[in-house]
This record gives sequence, C-alpha cells and structure tokens, in this order.
Amino acid sequence: MPDHVYKLLELTGSSTLNIEDAVSRAIAKAHESVRNIQWFSVTETRGHVVDGKIAHWQVSLKVGFTLD
Repeated sequence: MPDHVYKLLELTGSSTLNIEDAVSRAIAKAHESVRNIQWFSVTETRGHVVDGKIAHWQVSLKVGFTLD
C-alpha cells in the first residue's frame, strides 16, 4: 500500500430525518467537488427544536481525502 497524504475538510450537514442522513448529505455534496474522499469523523451533533420536537439534525464532521 503506498504512503498517502491526507487533507481535512470540516463540514456540517443537516437533515430533518436523522443523523445518518445529515452525514450522508454533507459527504455527497463534498463529493461533487472533492476527489478521493476516504474517511470521515463526526465531531459534533446538535439539533434544532420547534414546539418541543426535533425539527432537524445538524452534524459536524471532518472529512479526509488523499492528495493527488
């Protein structure tokens, strides 16, 4: 396996469905303009509450990708 150098991006995804959807949306959007995404790490989870119910989730994550 060759040695790799990684660069990190910090992203925040949001979703009205759940945490996993918020993460997936953030990664899918980053994938539109960033090549070689290899991994992610969730750094923070929070949400927005309306009338005592969860209105949407916000998840911050670090995404690592290899440099060409």
